[in-house]
Amino acid sequence: MRIELATAAGLAGRPNEDWAATVLPASGQGGGLVLLDGVTPPRGDDGCAHSVHWFTARLGGALVELSGSRRDMTLREILAESIRRTADTHRSLCDLSHVRTPQATVVMARWDEAEIEHLVLSDSVLLLESPDGAVRAVLDDRLDRLPPGSLASEAAADALRNQEGGFFTAAADPAVADRAVTGRTPRAGVRAIAAMTDGASRWTEMFGEGDWADCLGVLHKEGPQGLIDRVRALEEADTDRAYLRRGKLHDDATAVYAQL
Repeated sequence: MRIELATAAGLAGRPNEDWAATVLPASGQGGGLVLLDGVTPPRGDDGCAHSVHWFTARLGGALVELSGSRRDMTLREILAESIRRTADTHRSLCDLSHVRTPQATVVMARWDEAEIEHLVLSDSVLLLESPDGAVRAVLDDRLDRLPPGSLASEAAADALRNQEGGFFTAAADPAVADRAVTGRTPRAGVRAIAAMTDGASRWTEMFGEGDWADCLGVLHKEGPQGLIDRVRALEEADTDRAYLRRGKLHDDATAVYAQL
């Protein structure tokens, strides 16, 4: 088994709000991975005394602990319990009902000899490669299905955040776990897994340098750092902002690759 992980902050001197970890073995068998992308709030009040990277570290730690030790719990149950635990650590200090309370996208995968279980919430990406080389992308595409212009302002985004007809992230409400995209795949049907925050998946989703199979090929040959380096080079070359018209020049970028 080969597992590699790399991350790069989007802005020098600013904390990286992505978070990732792997666990081997999980409950004495197989393994697992967790990937979070913290949602950077706009300037102003978010009702919380803590930073986004504080939140992702605590949520991620709970997810890793439970996914590694509680094979009896589904990933959806683990996400709900981890959100509850994290909320309990700052409920007495912060207004967790605030729409911009710290939150994150989530990707989880856990495997043993029989199957691979997965969970995706919001716009990070999970890739599953079959033995014949076919690649399946597991996506929560709610953001992509919003009408054009739906997120044109912060107020508009707030009205759709963790709301029916909008999009969902892991914040302070454990019930959001029911909104995650989940599934199971026979272990024999997967030879490699990759998880990426949207700062790394830009290679395919924003710049169109290749499809998901091509992206997984880069991860296999060059590793996660190689993919991130390619993204950074494309961002720097986009001097006329043809691709980065509204986005950040550099976003926090994290990728995990596991060859099973």
